[in-house]
Amino acid sequence: MTPTPSPPRSAGRRTLGMESEYLVVVVGSQVIVCPPPHLSHRLLEVMVAGYPVLLVRNRKEFSALGSKCPHYGAPLSKGVLRGERLRCPWHGACFNIRTGDIEEYPSLDCISCFKVTVEDGKVFVTAKKKDLKNSQRVKDRSRRCLVNQNTMLLLGGGVAALVCAETLRQEGFTGRIIMATKEKHVPYDKSKLSKEMDLKAEDAYLRTPEFLDAQGIEFWTEKEAVWVDFQKQQVGFMDGSSQKYHQLLIATGSHSSFLKVPGADLQNVCILQTPEDSSKILELATGKNLVIVGASFVGMEVAAFLSDKAGTISVVEREEFPFQHALGPQVGGVAMKMLENKGVKFHMKSELCELKGKYGKVAEAVLANGEKLPADVVVVGIGSTPSSAFLKGTSIARDDKGAILVDLHMQTNIPNVFAAGDVVSFPVALLNGDRSSIHHQQVAEAHGHVAALNMLKKEKELHTVPFFWTTLLGKSIRYAGCGKGYTDTVVKGSLEQQKFLIFYLRDGHVTAAASLNCDPMVSLIAEVLYLGKLISKEEAEACDIGNITSLAQT
Repeated sequence: MTPTPSPPRSAGRRTLGMESEYLVVVVGSQVIVCPPPHLSHRLLEVMVAGYPVLLVRNRKEFSALGSKCPHYGAPLSKGVLRGERLRCPWHGACFNIRTGDIEEYPSLDCISCFKVTVEDGKVFVTAKKKDLKNSQRVKDRSRRCLVNQNTMLLLGGGVAALVCAETLRQEGFTGRIIMATKEKHVPYDKSKLSKEMDLKAEDAYLRTPEFLDAQGIEFWTEKEAVWVDFQKQQVGFMDGSSQKYHQLLIATGSHSSFLKVPGADLQNVCILQTPEDSSKILELATGKNLVIVGASFVGMEVAAFLSDKAGTISVVEREEFPFQHALGPQVGGVAMKMLENKGVKFHMKSELCELKGKYGKVAEAVLANGEKLPADVVVVGIGSTPSSAFLKGTSIARDDKGAILVDLHMQTNIPNVFAAGDVVSFPVALLNGDRSSIHHQQVAEAHGHVAALNMLKKEKELHTVPFFWTTLLGKSIRYAGCGKGYTDTVVKGSLEQQKFLIFYLRDGHVTAAASLNCDPMVSLIAEVLYLGKLISKEEAEACDIGNITSLAQT
């Protein structure tokens, strides 16, 4: 089977001929002889001193790497290898097999890389036990130097600002880095708020306060920006303080849209924005009547998580199917059936017109058709709005929804001002360069990385394929690309059996794909799209979801 990962910088790779008989792994002074890897396999997980290591064969060259993706622990032996780039089968993170370095998000960290040599037809992997215990590593970075007075001010406490800050340090910036956010917490995995509502905030942290401090990144919590003077290069905050900057990143994200119906201000009408919101909804809904307004990703994930906890769950949605605009009626229909089987009631093509209360708390939801739903708790998931109101009246360019306009360098129309994440609208390659706002964690991280490089004058353009996932009842629907405006679909597999791959096409070519129980097909398609290659309708129709090589040569 095929050997794996990549040798570190100091370890040169050797080639191995077909006469190979053994894989020899050296751990300190211990030598372990493993069964011979069959050369037809390019990725193979082997045990070394009780720890899994990924062997990678790229042509006749071998590498040895950490076997798990640092993001959520996916087995990289099930991933997609194209050239020297290994893509995670679950969420699309990419790693260089020569160095283990991260090349595409959502993972923040690299994977460990071990020394590989080949002698007398045998592959030798040399590693220290302490390195085997942790298959991930933090990329090397520079330290803060007090002599350097340049200040990078990053507004926002999400992944776009976090990746920007870390990239600045990784690329040698030694000046001052400030992250300022209205949040109470260090950056956390917001995708977990609706998927794992019983988590403590600390369990969702992406970085600890101690980590940020060690990197020389100042993190200001409960520090909301309320004005910016671009001419003076200064930002003012809610508490009356202000801060000057040399370069500014605006990554303030988006906020949940609010209901505009009578009774929307009653108690127990909730939005899901923070870990505190997640915990509150879980507590309020347990054993109670829950109404969810909007069959969005947030609404559907909340319904799924609470399906065995709430007394009753009713979902109210204007469209005919959940996720209709993003994933289409076919995938939406599958998701709806999954939740209906768990007792969730759907009121589709319906509108909420009023919330009625009792003693100041919500008690009933009234639909436009007159139907009344018992409602002890209401969760609102009807979209989001860019958090850019503090820029009103400034000269920064925004669209009619408030999203900041940036180019592929994440540069705004203001010198020394960049923007990233949910707050921006940017040119999307898969939309032929048309602008769009894409609210995915991986996209925000890619934005932050590119912004940092351009803040350092490295002239780097954004090149990424959007990748996201939604999890319902322990099953993940994965999606890559940008299917906005698609006009046709090709479905492979079975929607009824919940094992399918669906291609979204525009102008005769695939621009996105989604799957359930078909890993790593979406990761493979993401890699094909990343390489700029076209997948025709005929190629999509000929795809065999049981055979990854059916698209491998595209």
